[in-house]
Parts: sequence; C-alpha cells; structure tokens
Amino acid sequence: MKISKPLVVLDLETTGTWIEKDKIVEIGMIKCLPDGSREDYVKRVNPGIPIPSSVSKVTGITSEDVKDAPPFKSIAAEILSFIDKCDLAGFGIERFDLPILEREMIEAGLKFERGNRAIYDAQKIYHIHEKRTLVAAYKFYCDKDLINAHSAMGDVEATIEILDDQVKRYGTEKEGIESLKEIDYARSAEYFDKERKFRWWNGELYPVFGKFARRHSIKEIAQKEPSYLEWILSQDFTEDVKLMVKGALEGKFPETSTKPDINS
Repeated sequence: MKISKPLVVLDLETTGTWIEKDKIVEIGMIKCLPDGSREDYVKRVNPGIPIPSSVSKVTGITSEDVKDAPPFKSIAAEILSFIDKCDLAGFGIERFDLPILEREMIEAGLKFERGNRAIYDAQKIYHIHEKRTLVAAYKFYCDKDLINAHSAMGDVEATIEILDDQVKRYGTEKEGIESLKEIDYARSAEYFDKERKFRWWNGELYPVFGKFARRHSIKEIAQKEPSYLEWILSQDFTEDVKLMVKGALEGKFPETSTKPDINS
C-alpha cells in the first residue's frame, strides 16, 4: 500500500458500545511508514468498571484480565505521541473508535486533534461501494445470481436459501433457525425495553432521550426530580417501562437480571 504520510491503523476494544460512557479495555495500533516499515503498539487498559460478560464473550477480555493493567490516563500521552502527525485508519472508526478515543483523552486532561488528519474508514468505504441488497446477499451466501429479483416469490425463495446458509455458518444444525435468535443478544442486552429508550450501563439504567439523556440514571432521577418519572407514566411508553418507573418511584430500582426479554 503506497502512502506519502505516516498512517496509524487502530482498533479499540471497549466495555460496550455507548460512546458517551463506555471505556477502553484494549487499544491496538500499527503505524505504517512511507518507507514500508511498521511500528506496533498494543496495550490492555483497566477501565475502572466491570466488563460485562456479554462483551467478554465477544472480545475474550475479562475484568480479571485487566485488573493489573494501567488506567487509560496513564498511557494517554504515549498514545498521542504514537499517532502524532499521522493520518488515521480503521474499520468503523469515524462513528465509534475515534469518538471514544477523543472522549477518553478529554477525561485524561489531554486534547486529541483529528481535524488536521486524513481519516480512512474502511467500513464507510465498503458501505459506499458494495451493495447491501438481497441480490448481493444471495450471491455472498449462496454463490448464485438472483435471476428473478424483485418478484415476490423469487425474493422469498432466495431469503429461505440465505437463512439456511446463515444457520450453517452462524447457528447450529440441531436448533435450526432458532439458533439465529441469539445473534442480536449482545446488542439487545444493552437496552431495557423494546423501543430502546432505556439503556444499561455499569449496572444502572439510563434514559437515552429527554433532558436527562445519558447523564442521570433512573435512581438519580427518582431522587432529584421524581416529577419527571411521573411524566413518563402519563405518556405513551410501554407497560414494561411504566412498571419499572412505578417501582422506581417506590424506591425499587431495576437490576440487569430483571430486564424484560426484548428479543421476543
């Protein structure tokens, strides 16, 4: 790959996908130089909060693995030094990795400048240039051209074949299509309700809408402004949410083990 300026390709593993709150548990970077040489940097980080088991299943990193790792603040300066005067690249970094890195740097008392760098996001480029249609999925999973695309029955038949191949790739033959139910589990487990208006973080439940969005937990709202919870009861929220809010007003706060099943 020809480059005229140093390029750092980076990836973060984090405690979750909430950009405003989740923490880095591992950072990996490769610096590609114009002369063809490379420099590596990889560090695990103690996030200061528990790593959810659903995240550990994906990353393979547990709270025990990082208990003796340095906090981000202690390595922030060396990270900035590693990426100094470099362009940046990664997969999905514009919407995820860079915003989290930027926030962590601010919390560490440092400033991460990215406005004067070129950003190469492989995911963005992929989504722009490659089709994500039923025709493309049929070719990918079944290695066939969809001849009668956009006819109702043709599309249905193709979807059945795609699902069959997805079971083979991602599920189990024994459970069949039911084994695909868990695919969305990790993402769904972050939320309390089907409409995704309330989100778990570090064992507490937060609204992701309104004036308290992402800043105050249900417990904090109940203590500071219970009238806001009373307002929720008067609005068009799901019964699960209203039941949770009624409990909070009575001093009974939700726990992650009591969340409703939003996959059903």
